[in-house]
Amino acid sequence: MKVRAQAKYIRQAPNKVRFVLDHVRGLPVVEAQQVLQFTNRRAAEPISKVLKSAIANASNNFGFDPDELIVAEAFADEGPTLKRFRPRARGRATPIHKRTSHITIVLSANEED
Repeated sequence: MKVRAQAKYIRQAPNKVRFVLDHVRGLPVVEAQQVLQFTNRRAAEPISKVLKSAIANASNNFGFDPDELIVAEAFADEGPTLKRFRPRARGRATPIHKRTSHITIVLSANEED
């Protein structure tokens, strides 16, 4: 059985979030929390919150033991992009794309799932 948690509209580019998620994917939950605690990236904080939410979902809703859970899937999809403009020389403007992410973490009780 798989349990998931998701955070939407996180104000960080998905490629930066994916860099941190690559370190967590496939690890047991306890190790994943330790990796996120000592990762020096801004994306580590929202990913840690999503991981804690997934653990709470697994233990409260399905009765899983948190020590036996594994991060089966972890991915960041692209959310809506905020489009802004920056004034430039000679009356021109340059677009600025402020990207957002949807972070999803799926936990599994064993490695076969």
